Amino acid sequence: MADREMMEGRKAAPARLGRVLVLGLGKSGRACADYLRPLIGTRVDELAVAAGAPGEEALAWAEAARADGADVRFDHEDIEGSYDLCIASPGISQFSDFYRSAQAASAEVVSEVEFAWRESAATSRWVAVTGTNGKTTTTAMAAHLLRAAGLAADAVGNIGDTCIEAVAAGATDVYVAETSSYQLASTRDFAPDVAVVLNITPDHLAWHRSHQAYADAKWKVLANLGRTPGAVAVLCATDDAVRERVRALKAMPPAERGFAYVPLGTARGLGFDMRAACGADNAAFVDDTGEMVVALGGAEHRLGPASALQVRGEHNVANALAAAAAAVALGAPDAAVAAGLASFAPLAHRIEPCGSVAGVACYNDSKATNVDATLVALAAFGETRPVVLLGGRDKGTDLAPLAQACAAHAKAAVCFGEAGERFACALAPAGVAVERAPGLEQALDAALSLAEPGDVVLLSPACASFDEFSCFEERGDVFKELVADRARGAREGS
Repeated sequence: MADREMMEGRKAAPARLGRVLVLGLGKSGRACADYLRPLIGTRVDELAVAAGAPGEEALAWAEAARADGADVRFDHEDIEGSYDLCIASPGISQFSDFYRSAQAASAEVVSEVEFAWRESAATSRWVAVTGTNGKTTTTAMAAHLLRAAGLAADAVGNIGDTCIEAVAAGATDVYVAETSSYQLASTRDFAPDVAVVLNITPDHLAWHRSHQAYADAKWKVLANLGRTPGAVAVLCATDDAVRERVRALKAMPPAERGFAYVPLGTARGLGFDMRAACGADNAAFVDDTGEMVVALGGAEHRLGPASALQVRGEHNVANALAAAAAAVALGAPDAAVAAGLASFAPLAHRIEPCGSVAGVACYNDSKATNVDATLVALAAFGETRPVVLLGGRDKGTDLAPLAQACAAHAKAAVCFGEAGERFACALAPAGVAVERAPGLEQALDAALSLAEPGDVVLLSPACASFDEFSCFEERGDVFKELVADRARGAREGS
């Protein structure tokens, strides 16, 4: 972009985008195309959209887009022509033939996050949150804290509006973006003000082809941080992979690194201060009194007790510290951050309380689509041992850690769906009381039969939902409806 005339008042937006290709017509692809359609004939010389299967809704959209001058084609296999810019949808792997075809036809290929950042106001600020687990809660919480501090902040990306929709609306000063590995893989110049990395464990290997490629995509969130004056990286040092990066950053001269970093906790947990552990300049931790503390730039910000959080579990304390460190880095006052932390309510499908049946508390953690997410959910209830519902579409991951965690924390497990048999076979030798059920409804009934008043029933499947449901949200919504139905039946029968 160095030899192109840039627009004043934007981060890095060329005055002329030239010939633009949008790859894919999912949520982000359509949002980008909708942003570009009014620019045809001014900043955009030609807009092409390489869509997927021609569903009814997509065909109606395509008809309107063609009326604006866009070239929309369905069922592409190879990209023809040449383009100045390609914006790729996150569902299309960078290793796929389709992506590579677009790459060969385009001067550059970027993600929607990259494109939105370039088009955003030069004065806007960006917080990018990534990690295998905890992204959505941390993103929502950071936006909540910043709004509590009086800033015009919105959660965008994989939560809420797409980044480009929020940029187009023009009502946001701080974009708090949940950024997946898919989106980060196709970034080039993206330079947030705060980058948060929570954890990196194996996931999405079908898209990335290897764990190393997945991790490399995640770490691109730090690639340009040094270009942003005053930028801060918030890094959860309780995670092995993230702590390794903390060590590497500490070994770099500050001038070479170009940004400050805040480690959350240490290898020993969140209750330890990385300044004392290894001489870090900054840290975030829970002190001996149970108070959450962010130490940044020589000042200590005391932000209230971790026990005041409405979200459950040690992992959510880490999420809260990460969100608080991001808010503090952007200048939010301590009192506003502390009040925001205490007022933040659990998000849907993330250890979400969803009622009780005859004295048994039920929690919906349908978002736990991998083993690591279920491990933290199992440990979130202290001395209470939940009856956990496990199953769905199997991701084929190692179940030994899950079996150990269930033996340590669960009263029993009900294994259901396509993965039910493999999960049951993995858990039983560890001494876990196991029952089988064909589907979610039968699994809930089995769990309730095993539970007593005061117990917890936890849906935390450690699997994808696609054997029975279209997405984890549908699975969680159905679970909540089933709990409500069983609660009504219990009341009527009493």
